[in-house]
Amino acid sequence: MQRPRLHRGIEHKKARWGWVFIFPSLIFFSLFSFYPIINALYTSLFKKKLLSLKPPTFIGLDNYVYLLKSPDFWNSIRATIVFTLGTFIPMVIFSLTFAMLIISRKRFQKFFQMAYYSPAVLSSVVVAAVWLLMFDPRGLSNQLLNLIMNTPGVDHKWLANSVMVQISTMLVYSWKYVGYFTIIFLVGLASIPQSIYEAARIDGVNAWTSFWYITLPLLKPTTILVSIMSMLQCLKTFSTQYLFTQGGAPIEPINVITLNLYHTAIRDHRIGLASAMSIILFCIMLFFTWLQFKASRPDEVSY
Repeated sequence: MQRPRLHRGIEHKKARWGWVFIFPSLIFFSLFSFYPIINALYTSLFKKKLLSLKPPTFIGLDNYVYLLKSPDFWNSIRATIVFTLGTFIPMVIFSLTFAMLIISRKRFQKFFQMAYYSPAVLSSVVVAAVWLLMFDPRGLSNQLLNLIMNTPGVDHKWLANSVMVQISTMLVYSWKYVGYFTIIFLVGLASIPQSIYEAARIDGVNAWTSFWYITLPLLKPTTILVSIMSMLQCLKTFSTQYLFTQGGAPIEPINVITLNLYHTAIRDHRIGLASAMSIILFCIMLFFTWLQFKASRPDEVSY
């Protein structure tokens, strides 16, 4: 009769120490994640100027009503969706492709991993500044495109044309983060036992069939993780669009929600309205994350 009670005592002690170890993380997460969200939700219900000493005026949901009727905000929704779809889908595909190419090599794997990952360690400001020089009419991007299309001397207006400036931001963001997600895919590929592929080769399965019916299904948890992380990263984009507009690019095609939020809060001092924008962006991110989980239905993968 003493053993179950002793067992419960040990489990209770382990659970208590578990809470002790995660308590600092919970405090940190609450201070820097939960509190800002709650504070933004509270501030969004008021008409408040950023630098004003006057007490804020409670207006309820008027900020949200204003945003839903604002053409400028709906343009930001459009710009965000276009950028996200045009960036995270190719990013996932290219990341997986690069990971497959690297893992299939027998030599220089570490070199290629470092080469692909190196842009991810650079600051977004540095990356945008470098690409601003490359997108110059005399820059490398213009010359390379002219070489491919056999159009010498033509200015493709990377930072002037509304379509090209959207493509430019997608290229910059993909270039910076594709290596990061390549490494995550490499970890997922390395966790798949080689015995499965050996058994498939013995049965006469070719490489393409093996990829579709073995690699992709077993890589499902990693693919879900990468797709959600890359989508959230794209929805939060700010630095590239901000620096491109500072460099002279038109703002309307790339006026994503975060950039609009920044201008509303810092330039116009309308912190209540900006808080409402942040809550709407948070809800959008939450919805698409839930949608991806619901669509993919991540089951337990067994080898």
